[in-house]
Amino acid sequence: MHTAIRNWWPFAEFVGKYSIRRACQCMPAFIALCLLLSNAQVQAQTQTQSTNQNQSVQVLHWWMSSSEHKAVALLSGRLAQDNISWTDAVIPSGSGIGAGIVLKSRMLAGNAPEFAQLNGVIISEWADLGLLLEIDAIAAEGKWEKNLFPSVWNLIRPRQHPVAIPLGIHRINTLFYNRKVFARFELNPPASWDEFEIVARKLQAAGIIPLAQSAEPWQVATLFETLVLAESDAVFYREAFVHKTAAAFTDARFARALTRLRWLKKWMPQPLHENTWTDMTRMMADGDAAMLVMGDWAKGELNAWGIVTDGGFSCVAVPRTAAYHLYDIDTLVMLAKDASFRSAQEKIAQIALAPAMQAEYNQIKGSISVLRNLEPPKNDRCAQSSWKVFSRGSAVQVPSLAHRMATDEISKDAIIAEVMRFFSDDKIAVTDTQRRLAAISRNLPK
Repeated sequence: MHTAIRNWWPFAEFVGKYSIRRACQCMPAFIALCLLLSNAQVQAQTQTQSTNQNQSVQVLHWWMSSSEHKAVALLSGRLAQDNISWTDAVIPSGSGIGAGIVLKSRMLAGNAPEFAQLNGVIISEWADLGLLLEIDAIAAEGKWEKNLFPSVWNLIRPRQHPVAIPLGIHRINTLFYNRKVFARFELNPPASWDEFEIVARKLQAAGIIPLAQSAEPWQVATLFETLVLAESDAVFYREAFVHKTAAAFTDARFARALTRLRWLKKWMPQPLHENTWTDMTRMMADGDAAMLVMGDWAKGELNAWGIVTDGGFSCVAVPRTAAYHLYDIDTLVMLAKDASFRSAQEKIAQIALAPAMQAEYNQIKGSISVLRNLEPPKNDRCAQSSWKVFSRGSAVQVPSLAHRMATDEISKDAIIAEVMRFFSDDKIAVTDTQRRLAAISRNLPK
């Protein structure tokens, strides 16, 4: 590891755990670190590439786990067949905070990559600034409007022009469980919170942690948004996290979600630490914990470790959320820069949306395809359930707050900060957090 990177690594780990707003308070040092990370990686990889025949494109992203590496390798390997070299610019950050900061700083410095991972509502903000390449011709040629799920199509064309390549759809409200542990104690996966408590008590009495959970803010937010959905419905969820209606935050249903979050703490590891999502997945896989609430990228990671779905683990919807699909959509955007890269950018868009690529990529990643007619393999019940629910349409499709689908970055950070304050301090009353969120919501962008 480069000396400067090694010296600054603890700082990067610290900043990566907090919101963009907090990271920006340390912006000069953090940007310097992340740019150094990005540039060092790109330079090291570029030195090993032959550029005489291949056209090289930089891709800034935060995919770092085993399954994510495999998915990237699939894409880059296919591009190599067309003489396009994928050069990684990976920014360590479980939720993409660091990558977002680095992308902004590189844009300001006039050193933008050709591609970047950019998920959710923020796509429209970049499009409004004219920073993203419009790919109307490619979308028309591939019949994207007809072939994509409508919600995916609407996400990638905020100004009526497609500006992003959708890769896959993740389901957030997923409860993973260790099949061997459940079989040993003759347990069934819980379909209600009463059943969850019965299961958790038996597991805890046997010395097994019932629920793997990290104290990392984005992971707590992932659990909490699922609880809001579990204690209400899709309409109420949107009132709170999409429309940010003050009344939603003071509602009894929101109070129940906060109470449920605090109740779940007694079934989590003690003390709680800010471990990575892969650490939490490993804890469940090894049987140190029996259950995990996480997006279905955890399934992709488990499969990458050689643990077969419905073999070592299985998944069901989080109690009281089976009718809904709390989603996160992975997307790549193309930065509008030197026209000499346009042909390569358009080629990548074509390749990524090819049915064969969509099927293989999403099987690796744990997600489902963005193509509405591409049903996942019959032998994977987790993917089948995800696809079946999402296919029912917008009424059951619920955009993730934690993963940037529901609202802007400022609003997301403000809401998560209050939830974390409540989660970290058991002395804070539910009503106090509700009042604070209601007051904050009145000043958030609508």
